Amino acid sequence: MCTYNKSHAQEDLKSLRVITYNIWNGFDWGKDTTRHQQFLDWASFQQPDIFALQELCGYTQAELEQDAKAWGHDYAIILKEEGYPVGLTSKWPIELVGKHREGLWHGMLHAKTAGIDVFVVHLSPADWKFRKQEAQSISQHIEALSNDKYLVVGDFNAHSPMDADLDREKKGLLARYKTGDAKNEKHQNLRHGYWDYTTMSTFLASGLLDVTMPFVKPAERFSFPTPALANIWQTASEIQRNQHRIDFILASPALFRHCVYSRVLNGSETGGWSDHYPVLADFVWP
Repeated sequence: MCTYNKSHAQEDLKSLRVITYNIWNGFDWGKDTTRHQQFLDWASFQQPDIFALQELCGYTQAELEQDAKAWGHDYAIILKEEGYPVGLTSKWPIELVGKHREGLWHGMLHAKTAGIDVFVVHLSPADWKFRKQEAQSISQHIEALSNDKYLVVGDFNAHSPMDADLDREKKGLLARYKTGDAKNEKHQNLRHGYWDYTTMSTFLASGLLDVTMPFVKPAERFSFPTPALANIWQTASEIQRNQHRIDFILASPALFRHCVYSRVLNGSETGGWSDHYPVLADFVWP
């Protein structure tokens, strides 16, 4: 990691590509070298400028730095080296603002690079109330910023109210979650037996904007699950029917207006490396 250098601030940028990706238990805690190498080759081809990662399981700071070099980044930072870490890599020096773990399921990394405050998150996979509390806590950090250029990116494990019409068609998926909640007295994913929208609404109410919305048709927004989970999570046909969106790139208004392209990269190429699909956004300044 390198100390932040103001000469690399966002004002000097002409374009910026941001990708977020949950890499599913760090490619089996580093044991699946085939998937790992395929991912490295793909990431190099994508040429991200800022890359946020979740589930860096088994990674050390040094190992993340080594991976980052494969896609041309000299700067990287990991939240922790145990459990389910998040991390960030960049073409530009990274300033660590904070590693936040208290009151957060997997923790949050707050760093600054290219003049942009980046919050990398991985919210609770099990409890809507906990996710909402995480959203409220993260929103407080956003409100304290003096910088108007910021991103919140990662695996939110939550549904957006903007996808509510799609959710109505996911009756089988809803039934699956209801069954899971019935077996778990401590944690509930559903809110009163239906999808919870309060987590994502908290972020949207803070002023953040969902960069995917202007560019991706509703039926093409899904980020989870992938065919990699066939016969593990559900059958292949069930996975196709139950695809939904829980991974997001949220941008401040000052960045959102410069977003020219966004996609959930949910084609066949990325279907075998993780249980999630990556999300990409391109920004351009005149």
